[in-house]
Amino acid sequence: MEKNKVDGNCEEINDEMKWVLDSSLDHRGRVPLRASTGSWKSSLFIIAIEFSERLSYFGIATSLVLYLTKVIHQDLKTAVKNVNYWSGVTTLMPLLGGFLADAYLGRYSTVIASCIVYLMGLVVLSLSWFVPGLRPCDHTSTCTETRRIHEVVFFLGIYLISIGTGGHKPSLESFGADQFDDNNAKERRQKMSFFNWWNSGLCSGIILGVTVIVYVQDHINWGAAYIILTVVMAISLLIFLIGRPSYRYRSPTGSPLKPMLQVLVAAISKRNLPYPSNPTQLYEVSKVEGNGERCLVHTKKLKFLDKAAIIENEGNIEEKQSPWRLATITKVEELKLIINMIPIWVFTLPFGICAAQTSTFFIKQGAIMNRKIGSGFEVPPASIFTLAAIGMIISVILYDNILVPTFRKLTGNERGISILQRIGIGMVFSVLSMIVAALVERKRLHAVEMNGPIKGSTSMSAFWLAPQFVIIGFGDGFALVGLQEYFYDQVPDSMRSLGIALYLSVIGAASFLSSLLITIVDDVTGKNGKSWFGKDLNTSRLDKFFWLMAVITSVNLFMFVFFAHKYNYKNVQKLAVADCYEGKNEDDCRADIRVSISEN
Repeated sequence: MEKNKVDGNCEEINDEMKWVLDSSLDHRGRVPLRASTGSWKSSLFIIAIEFSERLSYFGIATSLVLYLTKVIHQDLKTAVKNVNYWSGVTTLMPLLGGFLADAYLGRYSTVIASCIVYLMGLVVLSLSWFVPGLRPCDHTSTCTETRRIHEVVFFLGIYLISIGTGGHKPSLESFGADQFDDNNAKERRQKMSFFNWWNSGLCSGIILGVTVIVYVQDHINWGAAYIILTVVMAISLLIFLIGRPSYRYRSPTGSPLKPMLQVLVAAISKRNLPYPSNPTQLYEVSKVEGNGERCLVHTKKLKFLDKAAIIENEGNIEEKQSPWRLATITKVEELKLIINMIPIWVFTLPFGICAAQTSTFFIKQGAIMNRKIGSGFEVPPASIFTLAAIGMIISVILYDNILVPTFRKLTGNERGISILQRIGIGMVFSVLSMIVAALVERKRLHAVEMNGPIKGSTSMSAFWLAPQFVIIGFGDGFALVGLQEYFYDQVPDSMRSLGIALYLSVIGAASFLSSLLITIVDDVTGKNGKSWFGKDLNTSRLDKFFWLMAVITSVNLFMFVFFAHKYNYKNVQKLAVADCYEGKNEDDCRADIRVSISEN
């Protein structure tokens, strides 16, 4: 009898190794076969389309401030604000796209739809340059005033790209992470590396975007660059479609916000009930009764919400009580997860404000400095952003191949260090980048004072900007990758696309805050004398603005550490099974052991 039981357990374990039993489906709607779906084999197709999207986005974003000042002839302050507004919308739109992907459309379908919108935006940008009636003016090289119709069509194109990015970014990254099974130890570790290598592919796209594409913009014309980006995006979409048979899919589960509202309503309605003496009396469904969702371990924080899981009638619970009156402890814990994320989201915003400077003021600095290499070649201003991407790639490689294995041995943590520790290290780099940027800008202004506005800036090499770009790149490798992993792992399983959108919303909200901060500083300093933001960089005091950012980010870092220290990571219950194989001692083959796994 015992022999039959052990054989049954071993058979169940072998099934788990053969099939992916995490609620995923293959392209035919069946349980996926582990050997032929998911993991790195499908992730490569997904990383390929992310490469092309980042190529397009940064080919446009890093030169946008230059386009607005040189082609549309906006002043520096207006151009920087418009870049920040566009960047903010582009990185906040994923909140809507992620919600639709999780709730109704599914991640795969959302990626396809958003790529089509993205392509439409690129086509509109191409038309704005080549169609005679839509061009900036008849002779672009001598243009002093841009046609109004060109501005309208241009902004229509870039905001179509914002909408496309809104569905593309949260759905694609979460879809890529979905290719790894959290219940399989090997694939769980691969997923930790996935976010690192995802960002390496992302940075490769950035490097080509700010070198090849920017070179075409600078030496041929902007329209030729738009056509290249359109062709590359179309090809990558075809590559993504080719990988369809190898993907693992998750069905949309309806609005992920509704269960949280149900928990809140249930907790309020039962606020006067006494708390049970033993937390095990709180309501939870068994794995057999559930729909394949992972159960979360009960935590002691925000105990008021636990009242939603208090059982009022011991009879037939499912029939007599609606989800607006009784919630499982897992649903309660999911709401707690979101509430606990709010301080982390808030105190990562200053890091996002620092990151926003790379595509605005940093690029504009490079545009007026000496960018010549050798006897004649001049580096396009936006290409200096390559240094940030290289810094990010180096930090990711060092982290994944050296730091993680080393800290695994020292701490026993599967990740090496916790996700929030990784983010905190990135925030330290952001402080350093602002300090270095302030020192370099002060040196440039001194050269302007000594040699005049034209000779002063050009006498100083743009490669003085290299340290601040590389340092912020290192910060991105820790903080941005950490934020991606944090918001994907720590949200409820049904909200993974929305989780990636929350990460992107940090950058989006930070872009708006950057514009607001510029407006406030401009107003305050203008009233007390000369504004820190003049008509151009030579009449501005960016060094003081960078010092202000360094102070704000330093103070914020202490707050982040305080809340990170008190943070409780998502704790998942699962049935752990020992390895069973032919010839293994029967006494060592065990199943149905309840354990918890902290996803930190």
